[in-house]
Amino acid sequence: MKKVKWLTSVLIVCSLIGLTGCSEKTAKEKELEKKVAELQQQIDELKREKEKAEKEQAPEEKPEQEEQSGVVEVINPLTMEVIKTIDPKEMGYVTDRAAYEKEIAEWAKNAARGTNQAEGFDQRMYPDKIGADGQVIKGKPRMILEEAELVSKVIAASEKGGKVELPLTVTESGYKPEEAALLGEVVVASYTTQFDSSVAGRSKNIELSAESINNVIVGVGDVFSFNTTVGPSDAEHGYQKAKEAVDGKLVDGIGGGICQTSSTLYNAVDQIGVSYVEKHHHSVHVGYVPTERDATVSYGGLDFRFQNSTTAPFLLKAYVKNGSLTVEVRTSKAHQGEFTVH
Repeated sequence: MKKVKWLTSVLIVCSLIGLTGCSEKTAKEKELEKKVAELQQQIDELKREKEKAEKEQAPEEKPEQEEQSGVVEVINPLTMEVIKTIDPKEMGYVTDRAAYEKEIAEWAKNAARGTNQAEGFDQRMYPDKIGADGQVIKGKPRMILEEAELVSKVIAASEKGGKVELPLTVTESGYKPEEAALLGEVVVASYTTQFDSSVAGRSKNIELSAESINNVIVGVGDVFSFNTTVGPSDAEHGYQKAKEAVDGKLVDGIGGGICQTSSTLYNAVDQIGVSYVEKHHHSVHVGYVPTERDATVSYGGLDFRFQNSTTAPFLLKAYVKNGSLTVEVRTSKAHQGEFTVH
């Protein structure tokens, strides 16, 4: 390139000399014109060599571009990590589009709901709680992976390749931080059940499960899950052996008695008109609540879930004393008028 510039400069100088010396001898003029022509020829030759070199370099970059085309990288927007690399060509995007889309849909479902080997992105809300010091103990927000949207994005990117972010919907609890300290001001609903406190195992299980739901904040729109909130009712977590209903019979089992807590909770929140997401009855009649006013649970199986479909957040309080279990629904004085008790 430097040589081309140098020759061009020489050519310009020679041209100027030719112009200023037009009145001199013809022989010199012809000699100068010959040199100018030779310089122009050298410049043209150098340009052709440069263009040829550029063309020869282009094919070397092309295979790398072709190798990357069509590959789809799926990214977790919370960590910006690539969680899956999809090669549409290998998976039959061109040869069998229907089978390819079905496989992507199956993968998206497993990514959302989880498998035996891996946890899914769908996560139930673990509610916030007020601690003994009056401060809020943060739980976990509800997270949903939008399966249909994910499939659509992957299919759209499969033609040329690219990056696709997981379409995650993350929902925080529906209350304002400044409301938390006031949610225990007034009781809007409560329910009490009785149990035999002399039965040690059952009493302990009721106490532990009641403690788990005590001081839990349920914001507007929140979905409360008994199993998620209470956790495993096993010996490792302090639960003891007691009678529980299984297939229409009362048998001994670790954690027997926690269904009294879930049923008492059900009868308390039912008074304020929440919406039920999941609710099941026992296979036998239980004596602590009227018929069909129970809500049975089993960690990893049946759950009691409801959504706060009211217009205000509330606080759950649970007390165990002298063979009785009481669950209260409380809120602030400012929100009290928003609850209609049934």
